[in-house]
Amino acid sequence: MSSLTKIMCRRWLPLVRVCALNTHALERTWCRNFSTSRGRMTVMHAWVIDKYGDNDVLRFTQNAPFPIINYPNEVVVKVHAAALNPIDVSMRGGYGAATMAMKRDPLNVTQQGSEFPLVLGRDLSGVIMECGLDVAYFKPGDEVWAAVPPWKQGSLAEFVCVSANEVSHKPKSLSHPEAAAIPYVASTAWSAVVNTGGLNKDNTAKKRVLILGASGGVGTFTIQMVKAWGAHVTATCSGSAEGLVRGLGADTVLDYTAAPVEQQLKDMEKFDLILDNIGGDTESWALGFLKPWCGAKYVTLVTPFLRNTDTLGIADGMFQTAVTVASKAAKHLCKGVHYRWGFFAPSGPTLDEITEMVDAGQVHSLSLSLCVFPFVCACVCVCVCVCVCVCVCVCVLSFQQKTVSFDPKLILLHI
Repeated sequence: MSSLTKIMCRRWLPLVRVCALNTHALERTWCRNFSTSRGRMTVMHAWVIDKYGDNDVLRFTQNAPFPIINYPNEVVVKVHAAALNPIDVSMRGGYGAATMAMKRDPLNVTQQGSEFPLVLGRDLSGVIMECGLDVAYFKPGDEVWAAVPPWKQGSLAEFVCVSANEVSHKPKSLSHPEAAAIPYVASTAWSAVVNTGGLNKDNTAKKRVLILGASGGVGTFTIQMVKAWGAHVTATCSGSAEGLVRGLGADTVLDYTAAPVEQQLKDMEKFDLILDNIGGDTESWALGFLKPWCGAKYVTLVTPFLRNTDTLGIADGMFQTAVTVASKAAKHLCKGVHYRWGFFAPSGPTLDEITEMVDAGQVHSLSLSLCVFPFVCACVCVCVCVCVCVCVCVCVLSFQQKTVSFDPKLILLHI
């Protein structure tokens, strides 16, 4: 039995027994009554936006509604540290708003703008405060980490309500600020490489992996993950990031500023998997470096899906997206290679696997690249995230941090 299967069994087999015991109780409960502990608080501190726009739409409030457990498999987490990613900056400007609104309200019952005040932030590390009646894998007081789905209220708040299936026990070897820097990029990397790319710890040994844009958050995590599984890694980055990327284990590092990447690759053996973090015209030449008729895959994380739904609407945007991906997949399948899109996928069992890798020393939090801010400095943190959104630097908000910890030299470290 694989380790992921064991983890899933540990999570959900107890749930079957709990559901049987709680069936009659759930019939008589609703909303807050799904919680095992009630009546704690009604408001909390949070950074919110009331409309989409620039940094001036960010607002600090001491009266944000305290999250309520609405389903018996949810937990409330007291946030000790939260991280900002470039996706948060994009969402502040309205990126993906149409799709997120559909996900929150599939039947379109609520009015437009009902998501406001909206809390940003995807990453968190903290402590379980409340558990729904069906939650058997966690208990109050457990230290956890999570990547919050983008259609839910985010982590720039004192408390967050998430599904227990999206939460995992925090690695014991990491502090809360260090842990908060990992879940979103790790979940994205896992989704792209494992779920979409088809690699795992049992079949990756001696596979050749090319990572385009390897010094960003997803790239640096992917290097460590596939190297731990025995892959040969070729990575592209700028010359200033070469030391970092090579230090993470990349076997071959290509400086894209020195010469075109396709020119540097032409004499190399072809690859089993290409992970594209760059987008643009990369796919016009990258798929030619895959091993044909061997099940090799090109996975890009830069897709037009959310842009299409934002500009064309849900129906037309999804239709345009389906036509685009289907036509490209068919075109390249005729050449013996697979074309795929990768997406962030929140998953507690995935983070369980990553916790084991972190505590085993197979992957590390890039603690030297953390910019740690007090929680009240979220606006400054977003400004830094805008400046370094193409860097390995990660901005973390900590409730324990009293002063800013930030090395400006990190801004010079570009993908």
